Amino acid sequence: MTTDQTPAAAGIAATAIASGPADATASLGRIRNIVLVHGAFADGSGWKAVARLLQHEGYVVSIVQQPMTSLKDDIAATERVLNRQAGPSILVGHSYGGGVITMAGHSPMVAGLVYVAAFAPDEGEALGPLTGSMPPATVAIAPTDDGYLFVDPVSFPADFAADLSAEDARFMALSQMPTAAEAFGTIMGVPAWKTKPSWGIVATQDRMINPDLERWMYERADAHITEVDASHAVYVSQPRAVADVIIRAAFEAR
Repeated sequence: MTTDQTPAAAGIAATAIASGPADATASLGRIRNIVLVHGAFADGSGWKAVARLLQHEGYVVSIVQQPMTSLKDDIAATERVLNRQAGPSILVGHSYGGGVITMAGHSPMVAGLVYVAAFAPDEGEALGPLTGSMPPATVAIAPTDDGYLFVDPVSFPADFAADLSAEDARFMALSQMPTAAEAFGTIMGVPAWKTKPSWGIVATQDRMINPDLERWMYERADAHITEVDASHAVYVSQPRAVADVIIRAAFEAR
């Protein structure tokens, strides 16, 4: 484990974004496919700035738009996108998406995992109890009558996106995707990080997942760790820092 410091669908299933000639990146001898998985209370559009930066570097980017109806469904949506890649991929997950990539990462199409202010659970764990082991600052997550969770829109800007503009944070609050509560109680199988190299970004101002829990999970996974002074929405507020870690993974994963 190493630590760095930085400033700083097809139809429903996915939206694929690609640019750059295939031979331009292949000639560099690195992985060229990046698959991005969003977290709870958000959707794939938050990856826009990161995707643009990666495209500019010649990567082929695919964004999973998982249904958030169960962990099983979200893993299947991610595997569906991975199966469409023309070669090995770096699989990236934000927040709850870290649990998704921990299981979907077993795909033979995955060469490495990147956790962005994310859960990196081990076998036998569930995300809910794992969160409670080192509670986050937020107390704004509430249940719906039909078994989903959402973040109080009034508290969302401060707890999820404190380093975004007020306008952008409010829009994220309004457009958040409720997530099935049962997903946080699903017991994990053997994690892909036990056999695949991993990288982890700690958002030091995170109020949705305790930054100390992020560090602990990444250290346990023997991940290459980068710390970014950012909110839980680090992938939106500091896309360059996040893209740089993904590019590093694409060069170093084999």
